[in-house]
Amino acid sequence: MKSLSALEKTNEKEKFKSNLKGFAAEIQDYVSAEDGEWAIKGFIDIYKNLYTISSDTKIVSKILEIHLFPKILEFAENIGYNIVLAEKQNWYPDLSFVKKNNQQYKFAVDLKTTYRELKYPGHVNGFTLGSHGAYFKNRKSTKNIQFPYSDYSGHFCLGIIYTRTDSIDINETEILAVDELADSDTERHKIGNREVTTVDNLRSITSVIKNFQFFACEKWEIASDRQGSGNTANIGSISSISDILNGNGVFSKLGEECFDEYWMNYKVTSMIKDGKATPITRIEDFLSFKGKDTNLITKRLSKRKARK
Repeated sequence: MKSLSALEKTNEKEKFKSNLKGFAAEIQDYVSAEDGEWAIKGFIDIYKNLYTISSDTKIVSKILEIHLFPKILEFAENIGYNIVLAEKQNWYPDLSFVKKNNQQYKFAVDLKTTYRELKYPGHVNGFTLGSHGAYFKNRKSTKNIQFPYSDYSGHFCLGIIYTRTDSIDINETEILAVDELADSDTERHKIGNREVTTVDNLRSITSVIKNFQFFACEKWEIASDRQGSGNTANIGSISSISDILNGNGVFSKLGEECFDEYWMNYKVTSMIKDGKATPITRIEDFLSFKGKDTNLITKRLSKRKARK
């Protein structure tokens, strides 16, 4: 098969990006009720007892992924792509979109969820954008990645921003019996020492999250120059909601090539600072080291300045 030209890759990437943004704009009603609450209320057993969901971010993220997956499959089919799931839980990316009529076109899509920081108006808790380790540095590597990094024509985030329901309004350990699910054979009983609370209908149950906002972008567009988590080699995101929605990350004026080069060299390249070799962990230092214009850095909006 004839190799793709740079122009062909770019054109298909822009088309995929436009489609993904359109999809992100359409799916809010799928996960939300009319009042903005999550349509998922809990999980149910064979006795028709409904168990409320914890607001733990890992649990919410996984259930959101499951909830959205049928719509994502439908979206892929509509634009002529197959989806390849990551073979292992910690592999990148969550979803590999592979074009049906030309498998040279591959796009990495990670599902990212985060909640609004109520004490920092206009900001989210933040999320990670994949590793800057082995497969990022060696783009032919197959370690912890579905296809080699260089096989992908673009790397995207399909993101979900939500608000967590106040803990006063919800009991995460509650068990509910819903009258509208009951029939003549349904028995109400205790589960262990726990009472089962009866409610009229599913809509009366408070969801653990609400007020969704979806976005789609290339991951470099919303990247920070800081790691996203403690000791793991993960790229961090910016936290300003407006900047996330508009793709105004630290590298938005510098471009994807600078993003790649910076994160390939994060803590690897050193510069002399105050008379000693110091690993580079800030974009300002990296650009100075390279002799490039630091005025092109898009400044991060500080959470501290946003705090009331």
